[in-house]
Amino acid sequence: MKSILKKVAGVALIAVLALGMFGCSSGSSDDPVKPPVISTENIPVGFVKVKGITITGNESWTPDSSVFVSGRSITIPDMYVCDHEVTRGEFKEVMGTDPSTASAYDKDGNKLTGDAVLNNPVNYVNWYDAIAYCNKLSLKENLTPCYSVSGVTDWENLAYSSIPTSSNSTWNALTYNEEADGYRLPTEAEWEWLARGGENYTYAGSNTVGDVAWYTTNTNDTGTREVKTKKANGYGLYDMSGNVYEWCYDWFGSVSSSTADTGASSGSSRVRRGGSWCINVSYCQVSSRSYDGPLSRDDVYGFRVVRSSSK
Repeated sequence: MKSILKKVAGVALIAVLALGMFGCSSGSSDDPVKPPVISTENIPVGFVKVKGITITGNESWTPDSSVFVSGRSITIPDMYVCDHEVTRGEFKEVMGTDPSTASAYDKDGNKLTGDAVLNNPVNYVNWYDAIAYCNKLSLKENLTPCYSVSGVTDWENLAYSSIPTSSNSTWNALTYNEEADGYRLPTEAEWEWLARGGENYTYAGSNTVGDVAWYTTNTNDTGTREVKTKKANGYGLYDMSGNVYEWCYDWFGSVSSSTADTGASSGSSRVRRGGSWCINVSYCQVSSRSYDGPLSRDDVYGFRVVRSSSK
Protein backbone atom coordinates (compact mmCIF):
# COMPACT_ATOMS: atom_id res chain seq x y z
CA MET A 1 0.00 0.00 0.00
CA LYS A 2 3.10 2.14 -0.12
CA SER A 3 2.67 5.78 0.87
CA ILE A 4 -0.83 5.50 2.31
CA LEU A 5 0.34 2.85 4.75
CA LYS A 6 3.03 5.13 6.07
CA LYS A 7 0.32 7.25 7.66
CA VAL A 8 -0.72 4.41 9.92
CA ALA A 9 2.30 2.19 10.11
CA GLY A 10 4.71 4.41 12.02
CA VAL A 11 7.87 2.38 12.17
CA ALA A 12 7.34 -0.74 10.05
CA LEU A 13 6.98 -3.88 12.10
CA ILE A 14 9.51 -6.63 11.56
CA ALA A 15 7.54 -9.71 10.51
CA VAL A 16 6.50 -12.40 12.92
CA LEU A 17 6.71 -16.02 11.88
CA ALA A 18 4.29 -18.33 13.63
CA LEU A 19 5.97 -21.68 14.09
CA GLY A 20 4.17 -23.24 17.08
CA MET A 21 0.81 -24.97 17.37
CA PHE A 22 -1.55 -24.25 20.20
CA GLY A 23 -1.58 -26.17 23.45
CA CYS A 24 -4.60 -26.80 25.64
CA SER A 25 -4.10 -24.25 28.41
CA SER A 26 -5.03 -20.58 28.53
CA GLY A 27 -2.24 -18.21 27.57
CA SER A 28 -0.03 -18.74 30.62
CA SER A 29 3.75 -18.41 30.56
CA ASP A 30 4.23 -22.18 30.46
CA ASP A 31 2.17 -22.68 27.29
CA PRO A 32 4.06 -24.63 24.59
CA VAL A 33 3.91 -21.78 22.08
CA LYS A 34 7.20 -21.05 20.37
CA PRO A 35 8.46 -17.46 20.37
CA PRO A 36 8.31 -15.38 17.19
CA VAL A 37 11.24 -15.51 14.80
CA ILE A 38 12.57 -12.30 13.29
CA SER A 39 12.60 -12.17 9.48
CA THR A 40 15.14 -10.17 7.51
CA GLU A 41 12.91 -10.16 4.43
CA ASN A 42 11.95 -6.82 2.91
CA ILE A 43 8.32 -6.71 4.02
CA PRO A 44 5.88 -4.06 2.70
CA VAL A 45 5.35 -1.13 5.06
CA GLY A 46 2.35 -1.72 7.31
CA PHE A 47 2.45 -5.49 6.86
CA VAL A 48 3.85 -8.42 8.77
CA LYS A 49 4.73 -11.80 7.34
CA VAL A 50 3.11 -14.81 8.96
CA LYS A 51 4.46 -18.24 8.12
CA GLY A 52 2.02 -20.76 6.72
CA ILE A 53 1.12 -24.07 8.25
CA THR A 54 -0.83 -27.24 7.55
CA ILE A 55 -3.46 -27.91 10.17
CA THR A 56 -4.14 -31.63 10.26
CA GLY A 57 -7.45 -31.71 12.11
CA ASN A 58 -5.95 -33.55 15.07
CA GLU A 59 -5.09 -30.49 17.16
CA SER A 60 -6.78 -29.18 20.28
CA TRP A 61 -7.59 -25.47 20.50
CA THR A 62 -7.90 -22.93 23.28
CA PRO A 63 -10.43 -21.44 23.02
CA ASP A 64 -12.39 -24.12 21.13
CA SER A 65 -12.80 -23.58 17.41
CA SER A 66 -15.79 -24.14 15.12
CA VAL A 67 -13.53 -23.79 12.06
CA PHE A 68 -10.56 -25.97 12.98
CA VAL A 69 -12.67 -29.06 13.53
CA SER A 70 -11.69 -32.69 13.89
CA GLY A 71 -10.46 -34.20 10.65
CA ARG A 72 -10.43 -30.95 8.67
CA SER A 73 -7.02 -30.56 7.05
CA ILE A 74 -6.28 -26.96 6.04
CA THR A 75 -3.22 -25.49 4.38
CA ILE A 76 -2.56 -21.85 5.29
CA PRO A 77 0.06 -20.25 3.03
CA ASP A 78 2.81 -17.86 3.95
CA MET A 79 1.17 -14.45 3.94
CA TYR A 80 1.85 -10.77 4.11
CA VAL A 81 -0.86 -9.46 6.42
CA CYS A 82 -1.84 -5.83 6.86
CA ASP A 83 -1.24 -5.11 10.54
CA HIS A 84 -4.34 -2.88 10.70
CA GLU A 85 -7.83 -2.67 9.30
CA VAL A 86 -8.06 -0.74 6.02
CA THR A 87 -8.39 2.90 6.97
CA ARG A 88 -10.71 5.57 5.64
CA GLY A 89 -7.73 7.31 4.05
CA GLU A 90 -6.52 4.15 2.32
CA PHE A 91 -9.96 3.31 1.00
CA LYS A 92 -10.46 6.86 -0.27
CA GLU A 93 -7.14 6.88 -2.07
CA VAL A 94 -7.99 3.70 -3.97
CA MET A 95 -11.75 4.02 -4.42
CA GLY A 96 -12.03 7.82 -4.65
CA THR A 97 -14.49 8.13 -1.78
CA ASP A 98 -14.87 7.46 1.94
CA PRO A 99 -18.29 5.88 2.51
CA SER A 100 -17.93 5.69 6.31
CA THR A 101 -20.91 6.72 8.43
CA ALA A 102 -19.66 5.93 11.94
CA SER A 103 -18.30 8.84 13.96
CA ALA A 104 -14.52 8.74 14.44
CA TYR A 105 -12.67 9.18 17.74
CA ASP A 106 -9.10 9.01 18.94
CA LYS A 107 -8.00 6.61 21.67
CA ASP A 108 -8.85 9.13 24.38
CA GLY A 109 -12.43 9.52 23.21
CA ASN A 110 -12.02 12.87 21.48
CA LYS A 111 -14.22 13.20 18.40
CA LEU A 112 -12.29 13.66 15.17
CA THR A 113 -13.20 15.79 12.18
CA GLY A 114 -11.75 16.62 8.77
CA ASP A 115 -8.67 14.71 7.68
CA ALA A 116 -8.13 13.50 11.24
CA VAL A 117 -10.73 10.77 10.63
CA LEU A 118 -8.67 9.15 7.90
CA ASN A 119 -6.68 7.01 10.34
CA ASN A 120 -9.84 5.30 11.59
CA PRO A 121 -11.05 2.08 9.94
CA VAL A 122 -13.25 2.46 6.90
CA ASN A 123 -16.80 1.34 7.58
CA TYR A 124 -20.16 1.05 5.88
CA VAL A 125 -18.60 -1.21 3.28
CA ASN A 126 -20.14 -4.40 1.94
CA TRP A 127 -18.36 -7.53 0.76
CA TYR A 128 -18.48 -6.38 -2.86
CA ASP A 129 -16.77 -3.11 -1.85
CA ALA A 130 -13.94 -5.08 -0.25
CA ILE A 131 -13.50 -7.23 -3.36
CA ALA A 132 -13.35 -4.15 -5.59
CA TYR A 133 -10.80 -2.49 -3.31
CA CYS A 134 -8.57 -5.58 -3.37
CA ASN A 135 -8.54 -5.76 -7.17
CA LYS A 136 -8.10 -2.02 -7.72
CA LEU A 137 -5.25 -1.84 -5.21
CA SER A 138 -3.58 -4.86 -6.84
CA LEU A 139 -3.64 -3.18 -10.24
CA LYS A 140 -2.44 0.09 -8.73
CA GLU A 141 0.66 -1.75 -7.51
CA ASN A 142 1.16 -3.85 -10.67
CA LEU A 143 0.08 -7.07 -9.00
CA THR A 144 -2.23 -9.75 -10.39
CA PRO A 145 -5.80 -9.38 -9.07
CA CYS A 146 -7.10 -12.36 -7.14
CA TYR A 147 -10.76 -12.05 -8.10
CA SER A 148 -12.60 -12.25 -11.40
CA VAL A 149 -16.19 -11.13 -11.87
CA SER A 150 -17.83 -11.77 -15.22
CA GLY A 151 -18.52 -8.49 -16.99
CA VAL A 152 -16.04 -6.47 -14.94
CA THR A 153 -12.92 -6.02 -17.07
CA ASP A 154 -11.73 -2.54 -16.14
CA TRP A 155 -11.22 -2.91 -12.40
CA GLU A 156 -8.77 -0.06 -12.14
CA ASN A 157 -11.41 2.43 -13.28
CA LEU A 158 -14.40 0.80 -11.59
CA ALA A 159 -16.31 3.52 -9.74
CA TYR A 160 -17.54 3.01 -6.20
CA SER A 161 -21.02 3.94 -7.40
CA SER A 162 -20.94 0.94 -9.78
CA ILE A 163 -20.54 -1.62 -6.99
CA PRO A 164 -23.76 -3.58 -6.35
CA THR A 165 -26.01 -2.39 -3.54
CA SER A 166 -28.34 -5.38 -3.81
CA SER A 167 -27.63 -9.08 -4.04
CA ASN A 168 -25.87 -9.70 -7.33
CA SER A 169 -25.61 -13.20 -8.75
CA THR A 170 -22.72 -12.26 -11.05
CA TRP A 171 -20.58 -10.89 -8.22
CA ASN A 172 -21.61 -13.80 -6.00
CA ALA A 173 -20.24 -16.21 -8.61
CA LEU A 174 -16.79 -14.57 -8.79
CA THR A 175 -13.78 -16.83 -9.11
CA TYR A 176 -10.73 -16.66 -6.86
CA ASN A 177 -7.25 -17.25 -8.25
CA GLU A 178 -5.29 -18.63 -5.32
CA GLU A 179 -2.03 -18.34 -7.29
CA ALA A 180 -2.33 -14.58 -7.83
CA ASP A 181 0.01 -12.25 -5.93
CA GLY A 182 -2.52 -9.45 -5.44
CA TYR A 183 -4.43 -8.27 -2.40
CA ARG A 184 -7.35 -10.30 -1.13
CA LEU A 185 -9.56 -11.01 1.85
CA PRO A 186 -8.40 -13.77 4.18
CA THR A 187 -10.41 -16.95 4.25
CA GLU A 188 -12.21 -17.57 7.52
CA ALA A 189 -9.64 -20.21 8.53
CA GLU A 190 -6.79 -17.82 7.73
CA TRP A 191 -8.51 -15.05 9.66
CA GLU A 192 -8.91 -17.19 12.77
CA TRP A 193 -5.32 -18.43 12.54
CA LEU A 194 -4.12 -14.83 12.29
CA ALA A 195 -6.36 -13.62 15.12
CA ARG A 196 -5.13 -16.33 17.46
CA GLY A 197 -1.60 -15.07 16.88
CA GLY A 198 0.18 -18.25 18.01
CA GLU A 199 -1.31 -17.74 21.49
CA ASN A 200 -4.06 -19.30 23.58
CA TYR A 201 -6.04 -16.16 24.35
CA THR A 202 -9.78 -15.61 24.22
CA TYR A 203 -9.30 -12.31 22.38
CA ALA A 204 -6.69 -11.41 19.78
CA GLY A 205 -3.69 -10.85 22.02
CA SER A 206 -5.08 -11.10 25.56
CA ASN A 207 -7.59 -12.69 27.91
CA THR A 208 -8.51 -9.14 28.97
CA VAL A 209 -10.67 -7.72 26.22
CA GLY A 210 -9.97 -4.07 27.03
CA ASP A 211 -6.26 -4.58 26.34
CA VAL A 212 -6.86 -5.36 22.67
CA ALA A 213 -10.37 -4.37 21.60
CA TRP A 214 -12.58 -1.35 21.06
CA TYR A 215 -16.08 -2.61 21.83
CA THR A 216 -19.36 -1.43 23.35
CA THR A 217 -18.12 -1.02 26.93
CA ASN A 218 -15.08 1.15 26.26
CA THR A 219 -16.54 3.16 23.36
CA ASN A 220 -20.01 3.73 24.83
CA ASP A 221 -21.25 2.94 21.33
CA THR A 222 -19.99 6.29 20.05
CA GLY A 223 -17.94 5.25 17.01
CA THR A 224 -14.68 3.82 15.70
CA ARG A 225 -11.26 4.48 17.18
CA GLU A 226 -7.95 5.12 15.43
CA VAL A 227 -6.29 1.93 14.26
CA LYS A 228 -3.36 0.45 16.16
CA THR A 229 -4.17 2.14 19.48
CA LYS A 230 -4.67 -1.11 21.39
CA LYS A 231 -2.19 -3.92 22.02
CA ALA A 232 -1.21 -6.12 19.07
CA ASN A 233 -1.49 -9.90 19.16
CA GLY A 234 1.40 -12.34 18.90
CA TYR A 235 1.76 -11.82 15.15
CA GLY A 236 1.88 -8.03 15.47
CA LEU A 237 -1.72 -7.55 14.24
CA TYR A 238 -3.98 -4.87 15.72
CA ASP A 239 -7.76 -4.65 16.12
CA MET A 240 -8.54 -8.25 15.19
CA SER A 241 -10.86 -8.07 18.16
CA GLY A 242 -13.21 -5.07 18.01
CA ASN A 243 -13.21 -1.69 16.22
CA VAL A 244 -14.94 -2.94 13.03
CA TYR A 245 -16.03 -6.35 11.83
CA GLU A 246 -13.78 -7.74 9.11
CA TRP A 247 -15.18 -9.40 5.99
CA CYS A 248 -13.69 -12.77 5.06
CA TYR A 249 -13.77 -14.49 1.69
CA ASP A 250 -15.96 -17.47 2.63
CA TRP A 251 -19.62 -18.16 2.25
CA PHE A 252 -21.01 -18.77 5.74
CA GLY A 253 -22.04 -22.32 6.51
CA SER A 254 -21.56 -25.19 8.91
CA VAL A 255 -18.01 -26.53 8.96
CA SER A 256 -17.16 -30.22 8.81
CA SER A 257 -14.10 -32.34 8.07
CA SER A 258 -14.92 -32.14 4.35
CA THR A 259 -15.27 -28.34 4.15
CA ALA A 260 -12.80 -26.84 1.68
CA ASP A 261 -10.02 -24.49 2.81
CA THR A 262 -12.02 -21.62 1.29
CA GLY A 263 -15.21 -22.52 3.14
CA ALA A 264 -18.64 -23.54 1.94
CA SER A 265 -19.11 -23.83 -1.83
CA SER A 266 -22.22 -21.66 -1.81
CA GLY A 267 -24.53 -19.73 0.47
CA SER A 268 -26.44 -16.50 0.94
CA SER A 269 -24.18 -14.76 3.48
CA ARG A 270 -20.45 -14.09 3.74
CA VAL A 271 -18.40 -14.50 6.91
CA ARG A 272 -17.46 -11.49 9.03
CA ARG A 273 -15.24 -11.77 12.09
CA GLY A 274 -13.85 -9.95 15.08
CA GLY A 275 -16.61 -7.86 16.66
CA SER A 276 -16.93 -4.08 16.56
CA TRP A 277 -17.08 -0.81 18.45
CA CYS A 278 -20.75 -1.28 19.36
CA ILE A 279 -21.02 -4.99 20.01
CA ASN A 280 -20.70 -6.95 23.21
CA VAL A 281 -17.63 -8.80 24.36
CA SER A 282 -18.62 -12.28 23.22
CA TYR A 283 -18.39 -11.31 19.55
CA CYS A 284 -14.80 -10.11 20.03
CA GLN A 285 -13.54 -13.61 20.77
CA VAL A 286 -11.14 -15.16 18.25
CA SER A 287 -13.49 -18.13 17.95
CA SER A 288 -16.73 -16.19 17.42
CA ARG A 289 -18.39 -16.56 14.00
CA SER A 290 -20.87 -14.17 12.39
CA TYR A 291 -22.18 -13.38 8.94
CA ASP A 292 -24.29 -11.13 6.73
CA GLY A 293 -25.33 -10.84 3.11
CA PRO A 294 -22.55 -9.67 0.77
CA LEU A 295 -24.61 -6.61 -0.18
CA SER A 296 -25.01 -5.41 3.42
CA ARG A 297 -23.39 -2.12 4.38
CA ASP A 298 -23.24 -1.12 8.04
CA ASP A 299 -21.22 1.32 10.11
CA VAL A 300 -19.58 -1.61 11.90
CA TYR A 301 -18.38 -3.41 8.74
CA GLY A 302 -14.80 -3.06 7.51
CA PHE A 303 -12.01 -5.38 6.38
CA ARG A 304 -8.28 -6.08 6.29
CA VAL A 305 -6.22 -7.32 3.35
CA VAL A 306 -3.61 -10.01 2.94
CA ARG A 307 -1.29 -11.19 0.17
CA SER A 308 0.00 -14.68 -0.35
CA SER A 309 3.77 -14.98 -0.35
CA SER A 310 5.82 -17.70 -1.98
CA LYS A 311 9.07 -16.60 -0.33
